[in-house]
Amino acid sequence: MSTQPIQIQPLSQPVDIGDEIASFSADVEREIDAHLAKYPVMRSAILPLMFIVQRERGYLDAPGVAYLARRLRLRITDIWEVATFYSMIYTEPVGQYHIQICKTLSCKIMGEPGITDHVCKKLGIKPGETTADGKFTVSLVECLGSCGTAPMFQIGFDYHENLTTAKVDQILDSLT
Repeated sequence: MSTQPIQIQPLSQPVDIGDEIASFSADVEREIDAHLAKYPVMRSAILPLMFIVQRERGYLDAPGVAYLARRLRLRITDIWEVATFYSMIYTEPVGQYHIQICKTLSCKIMGEPGITDHVCKKLGIKPGETTADGKFTVSLVECLGSCGTAPMFQIGFDYHENLTTAKVDQILDSLT
């Protein structure tokens, strides 16, 4: 039997994002203060504040993460873990229209592969890419909770359900 102490590793590892910290206008700071006032524990405001930072900066970049960590008195890793869990928080730049195609079982059975192929061919990109003009990004995401109306995708916060290639064309053409 070994007498050496057991080494326990932390559940998360530190994340280094550099030294720059985002700053925001007085109006945005007041909006952040209003959200913080709603919650008895500051950490609970993490998602609403991520949406504000993302709206202001285009995505949750490293300076935005540093700002949230400082403002919420959390570790960078705490912010990063939440940011990378949710598909609606973008940690890389995305196009003006972010098309998030559900790739899980119900959508797959109901035709998601064909919808994904059609969207990508129409836009000339693959999942994970953005069009050269910066207008469209296509991502494959886990369940968006619309299984009864599969296949579906989300653009911004708008759901588009019961998709066919004709319906996809109509949706995309309305955005160009």
